[in-house]
Amino acid sequence: MTKTTTLALYGGVALGLAALDQWIKRLVVETMELYERIDVMPFLSWFHTRNTGIAFSFLSGFDDTAMVALTFAVMLFIGFLAVRTAGSQHLARLGFAFILGGALGNIIDRAMHGYVVDYVLLHAGSWSFAVFNLADAAISVGAVLVILQEFLDWRGWPTRRDPPPAG
Repeated sequence: MTKTTTLALYGGVALGLAALDQWIKRLVVETMELYERIDVMPFLSWFHTRNTGIAFSFLSGFDDTAMVALTFAVMLFIGFLAVRTAGSQHLARLGFAFILGGALGNIIDRAMHGYVVDYVLLHAGSWSFAVFNLADAAISVGAVLVILQEFLDWRGWPTRRDPPPAG
């Protein structure tokens, strides 16, 4: 596969994640009242809320334009790292695609509304985790994939099937 084809494939993954994220957020906004909670499992609920900050509402008082600019700058840096990633680092490339797709999904919300729609609530009894969305999950999974790739490379473990040695 050529480098252009490979980048197009990972770009398609990023765009697909962002599109799916936007579609789910639209469903949440159109079918649930703000702060409505629908229990799905004893530990999982859909909970429609808005996040004006970034992860765990960090920087929630920050200016919307500055937040979009900061997110865009980080996306450019991640894109730069992704393009410079070795062709054999498939997990890292997929991870960068997940990170960029998630960031794109959230930056669209922030640019259009000034907040991000969140809807996944993990909880147990009176304890609850931060409310998040598919884009946040993609960013987290992407970061794990990039770190896993670095760990595998550091340990010298192959991450792709090499042909067996001749002889």
